[in-house]
Amino acid sequence: MRKAERLFQLLTILRSRRTVVTACYLAERLQVSERTIYRDIQALSLSGVPIEGEAGVGYRLHPGFTVPPIMFDQDELEALLLGVRMVQGWSDEALGKAADSALQKIRAVLSERQHQEHTLKPEWFGR
Repeated sequence: MRKAERLFQLLTILRSRRTVVTACYLAERLQVSERTIYRDIQALSLSGVPIEGEAGVGYRLHPGFTVPPIMFDQDELEALLLGVRMVQGWSDEALGKAADSALQKIRAVLSERQHQEHTLKPEWFGR
């Protein structure tokens, strides 16, 4: 598992719990060492995620913390969509399916305004 994916999963676990979660529990859940959890918690904290924790007790997110949605500007969106289409057209079927899955995730986070923009071509979302 890549670090970015692990950090996201760690954040998801912390968001889903109202009580403290031990490093041991997190390590078992993510199938890594406790030391990796300590480093990951530190990385999240340094990036601005308000994690409260104490050695021997556990970790929790500061109450009220939410992760902001991903927002793309028009140029970023067009670049992502072009990249997805290139992968779908020039790679094997498995990678093409992965690109299609990524495209659906991108579509899920778009604002209503972005869906209606005239420069956002509807055919880019269909296969």
